[in-house]
Amino acid sequence: MSQVQLDRLQQFSACDVSDALLKLEVVESGQRALAGFLDDLEPRTGLPTSKFDPVPNLKVIAPAFTVQFQPKTPTNGDFCSPKASSSNIESGAQWSDLAEDGTIVVIQQPEGQKCAVLGGIHAINIDRRKARGIVVSGQIRDMGELRKLSIPIWARGTSTVGTAAESKPYAVQVPINVNGVSINPGDIIFCDMAEGVVVIPRGMLDQVLQYMSDHAQAEENIKEAVSGGMSVAEAFSRWR
Repeated sequence: MSQVQLDRLQQFSACDVSDALLKLEVVESGQRALAGFLDDLEPRTGLPTSKFDPVPNLKVIAPAFTVQFQPKTPTNGDFCSPKASSSNIESGAQWSDLAEDGTIVVIQQPEGQKCAVLGGIHAINIDRRKARGIVVSGQIRDMGELRKLSIPIWARGTSTVGTAAESKPYAVQVPINVNGVSINPGDIIFCDMAEGVVVIPRGMLDQVLQYMSDHAQAEENIKEAVSGGMSVAEAFSRWR
């Protein structure tokens, strides 16, 4: 992703991205159109300290660095799918030491687990390695430490239980699936503090940008017309 593409993406919201993917993606018969949306993920850091403060208009957009965890034993939850053919994390190595500068680390945790797969030490390391953000399809912990970091983090939930109770890091930079959405290394992760997290397949980035650019003015025309008293039906008939 070039700086020009990143600058263009920053002009849009996660909702705009999903609208584009809904139009552009080919959905197999019988499958749901997910439009890249990773549901059930909430921003866990960088939030207002008071409920009366506005949510920051923060967007973090970068290529995915994927991490797949698997159950320690078959009784510790279901295996993540698609399961990497073999582990590529060497014995004695730590997965967060592999995180790459300028990426968003996306972690897939096995369903049904109660433990956390990200805590203070690994988050500090990922931040130090200059990743742009962390997205966890699962639980995190050590919230007091995480909230002191500059790196924004999205997660499904929190836990007090350490990773070793149920889970183990298995592979990095492999295809993963988060809530039904396929994510490949290098896909564009669009984290929008106000709206949510969306994945753009890297091969569709130019199409998505073109679609959003083409439809941005039409959307503004509709909003202005409706604000001025025009019915939604008439506005849609003119600009959609």
